[in-house]
Amino acid sequence: MGELIAGIAHEMNNPISFITNNIPPLKEYIAAITELLLLYEQEYPHPTAKITTFIEALDLNFVLEDLGKIVSSLKLGSERIQHLSNSLRCFSRSDSDAKIPADLHLGLDSTLLILQHRLKGNGDRPSIEVIKNYGTLPQVNCYVGEMNQVFMNLLANAIDAIDEIINQGKIKNHIPQIKITTEINTQNWAVIRIADNGIGVPERIKQRLFEPLFTTKSVGKGTGLGLSISHQIIVEKHNGIMEVNSPLGMGTEFTIAIPIVSPMVSNE
Repeated sequence: MGELIAGIAHEMNNPISFITNNIPPLKEYIAAITELLLLYEQEYPHPTAKITTFIEALDLNFVLEDLGKIVSSLKLGSERIQHLSNSLRCFSRSDSDAKIPADLHLGLDSTLLILQHRLKGNGDRPSIEVIKNYGTLPQVNCYVGEMNQVFMNLLANAIDAIDEIINQGKIKNHIPQIKITTEINTQNWAVIRIADNGIGVPERIKQRLFEPLFTTKSVGKGTGLGLSISHQIIVEKHNGIMEVNSPLGMGTEFTIAIPIVSPMVSNE
C-alpha cells in the first residue's frame, strides 16, 4: 500500500508541476494583453460598429476581471494538490532496517490532510474541528511509515466515533472535535494524545480494544485489526506504551509514548 501511494504521489507531481510552472507566465501574459486592450481603448476611443458589437457580446470588462480570478483559482488548486502529493509521499515513506529520525508533527499533519475529506461537514454533521496542541518535539527515532499508520488508525477511529454519536442523535447541537496534544514526558519520551468527543467506550469493551479481530463496528466497516496492529507497532517495534482512556459518554483519548532515541528491536 505504501508503494502504491508513493507511486500515485509521484505520478500526480509531474502534471501538477507542469500546471504550477505555467501559471506565472500565464498571469503575466493576461496582464500584458489587458494593458494592451486598455491602451487601444485610450488611443482609439471610437471603435468601429463591428468591434463595439463584439465587445458588448463578449462583455469584455467581465471577461478581463474573471480571467484574473480563474488564474488565482488555478494557482490555489494546484498548490493544494502539491500539498496533498507531498503529504502522500510523507505518509508512505518506506521503512529501512533501522529506525530513522523523523518529525512526528509532519506525520500527523500529513495524515490529517489525507483525511481532510472525512473531516469536512456533510448533510449529517458539521465539520470536525481539529485542535492541535503541539509541544516542542525533537526528531524521534522511529519506523516512519508505521508511525504514520498508527496516526491514520487513531484519527480514523476518532472520526468514526464522532459520526456514531451524531448518527445516534444522543447529543443535540454536538460540536465535533478532535484534539491532538504532543509533549515530552519526564522520561524523555515523545507523547502523542489523540482525543475525540464521541460517545466513549464501555469498560468491558475497552479491555478488548487491542485484541486482534475485535471490533465494535458494524459488518463491512471495520476489520478489528487497526488498533491491534497499532498497539503492536508502538509496544513491540518501538518499545513504547499505548493506552486508552474513555469514560463512557465523554469521548475517547488514545495516548502513545515512545522513547525519542530507542534501542533496535528485532522484527522477528
